[in-house]
Amino acid sequence: MQKILFLDFDGVLHPMTTSPDLLFSKVNLLAEVLIQHPCQIVISSSWRFHHDLDRIYRYLPSIEKWIVGITGDAFIGKWPRYNEIKEYLKKHHPFADWRALDDSFLEFPKDCPELILCHGNNEFTLREKYLLEDWLQQ
Repeated sequence: MQKILFLDFDGVLHPMTTSPDLLFSKVNLLAEVLIQHPCQIVISSSWRFHHDLDRIYRYLPSIEKWIVGITGDAFIGKWPRYNEIKEYLKKHHPFADWRALDDSFLEFPKDCPELILCHGNNEFTLREKYLLEDWLQQ
């Protein structure tokens, strides 16, 4: 079964509030996982509203070969990120196995099994790395 990772940036690949030198400071940790266990990546970050996919590739050269798209329009209502992901899946990959690497639990249903929750001040840590690896090895 096809596996897709929906990727947020702020609070995941770098701290929520950060200086330019720390932007995407955790991307190489994510790349380590993907080298061993490749999967497709879809950008679900709000950065997609301000940067096109070509620019996003330039920010993420170590993982760009796994990036296949971005989620669509913003969803207004309950659990916005979750609903944006579900809409993307319905249009592009309805039977995919997926996870979201995100720091915003409010954007997902409570106890969402597909959410790998990062803690915004700690970003992507070894804990989330192991959770991601476990899923990718299944």
